[in-house]
Amino acid sequence: MRIAELEARTPERIARLVEIWEKSVRATHLFLSAGEIEAIKAYVPQALKEVPHLVTAEEERGLPAGFMGIGGQRLEMLFLSPEERGKGLGRKLLQYGMDRYQVGELAVNEQNPQARGFYERMGFHVYKRTETDEQGGPYPLLYMKL
Repeated sequence: MRIAELEARTPERIARLVEIWEKSVRATHLFLSAGEIEAIKAYVPQALKEVPHLVTAEEERGLPAGFMGIGGQRLEMLFLSPEERGKGLGRKLLQYGMDRYQVGELAVNEQNPQARGFYERMGFHVYKRTETDEQGGPYPLLYMKL
């Protein structure tokens, strides 16, 4: 896997990342209904276009298998194709962000214990909890930092 900044955020590339986002969310965010996922999905392309640093993990054929978005020193998003989970790709992406952008803070859904465990294994700890997500939805967030 090659880790690289996504320079050209073409409609085709954004569409591929949205596919990864959707597959990942359906596999890990079991607390969301199909309708909720579809509603959130409408905002994903804009988020991908606006995040300051968009980093992809690309397989040999040049297709993305995962990605992360970074703003400042904060991890804004990290999603992997379900078939890539458990192979060290998330660790590789996050380590790249920590090394290159000094990522030291993030938020994770409390109802996604696998993600929380991953971030804890990477050295993050919870310092704050909110009852709702950043859009005001009933999904508690855990704010974590190194």
